[in-house]
Amino acid sequence: MNKKLYSGHTLRQIRSDFGLSQTEFARKIGLSTAYVNQIENNNRPVTASVLLTINRIFGVDLAAFEKNDMDRVVQDLEEVFADTQFHTSSVGRQEIQELVSRAPAVTQAIMDLYGALRSYHDRDVLEDDLVHMSGTDETTTSVRKSAYDEVRDFFHYTDNYVDAIDRAAEKLSYEISLHTCESKLDRLTGWLKKRFDISVEQVSGYQGTLIRHQDYTRKISIYRAVPQSTKSFLLGTVIADLCVKDLIAEEVKRANFRTGSAQGIATLALRNYFAGALLLPYDDFLRTATECRHDIQLLSNRMDASIETVCHRLSTLQRPGANGLPFYFVKIDRAGNVVKRHSATRFQFARFGGSCPRWNVHQAFEQNSNKFTAQIAQMPDGIEYLCIATSITKHQTDYRTGERRYALGIGCELKYADAIVYADGLAVNDVSTPEPIGVNCRICPRDDCDQRAFPAIDKEPLIDPAQRGIVPYRVKATG
Repeated sequence: MNKKLYSGHTLRQIRSDFGLSQTEFARKIGLSTAYVNQIENNNRPVTASVLLTINRIFGVDLAAFEKNDMDRVVQDLEEVFADTQFHTSSVGRQEIQELVSRAPAVTQAIMDLYGALRSYHDRDVLEDDLVHMSGTDETTTSVRKSAYDEVRDFFHYTDNYVDAIDRAAEKLSYEISLHTCESKLDRLTGWLKKRFDISVEQVSGYQGTLIRHQDYTRKISIYRAVPQSTKSFLLGTVIADLCVKDLIAEEVKRANFRTGSAQGIATLALRNYFAGALLLPYDDFLRTATECRHDIQLLSNRMDASIETVCHRLSTLQRPGANGLPFYFVKIDRAGNVVKRHSATRFQFARFGGSCPRWNVHQAFEQNSNKFTAQIAQMPDGIEYLCIATSITKHQTDYRTGERRYALGIGCELKYADAIVYADGLAVNDVSTPEPIGVNCRICPRDDCDQRAFPAIDKEPLIDPAQRGIVPYRVKATG
């Protein structure tokens, strides 16, 4: 029996994109206004005939109805409403789904308000500490949403795929014939000289800059000691500025970021996106990744790209009509800070606080660089994932420079395990094997976890002086 498709939010967005009222939209697709209203409010499913009519009249990709982008917003709101320090209500998943479906603008406003509340709360805690230490009540802390969070949300809600930038990079890659050359660095260097009369020189002295583009001298200086794949990527970011600067500006403008800092970060991120897509053009990379069963080391060697670039690129393969496997990708430093976070999956990243210690990405620091481990994990929503983790060490310029080491995590839903080499040897079909992980301790419902740092914020801890387990408290039963 086929599952009914309720996609009112998508239908409403399509109608809005074409600037049509419900009556005008209904007339164009041959339905009554009341029927369209019911579909948009998820009181009726979208039928196959309606989908085909919308595709024929408006040219909309039917895959738009298959994606459930609302799942991510629902997950974000679940984290918001789990934080009962700001409210006393009990809000269930069904109510959240109803809110997201019927009032997306209100949903966004709630998340923005919660972010502001968290900022005020954290500021107050900081101010209390400052007052305690300094004995003064003067503070200068301001509250605003992090520019990095703005940009992360932009990529998060676009499945980490930017079509115009991706296609432009792919087109240029094939024009340069990067996919057929022995050395991408040599090919890019020669092309820059021929196309822009820009020379590339490799310098030995490191002065805090890996690459510098001096337009007035028609010269690019690049630090000699970094790996070849990194040099190619750095040149790709300069080429992005030379070839698609206006296209990137259009994407940044369309995103409607609230701060100039977010615009700058997004511009840099899109230049990096272009560089990755230039070195690993979509169709060629997708075909090779499928042939290699997503063996990251093999892809890195075969396509002359770093492990990190390959992992990041795998998380972007969501072109409509030519989708790759939906991966998440995360990069974490040794302090647990999330440096990069991208996802085409329903994997739940914490927007506030740390992440789950059971997740194998944290164990990557305990092993040698570029050694991969795999884990079958289950989130609290019941979805199982194949989680792959490794660590990388960035180039160290000299003895006094501290080693920069990062953990990389990449994964997808377990149902795709047959297409991934890292699943070989794992008990994929054994229902007892998944590692129970959560978003983070703040909102995790797993009260019996022996890795907890503290109880969930919506649970009351009980301390029994007469006995103690691995975790020094119990949780008061609810209901």
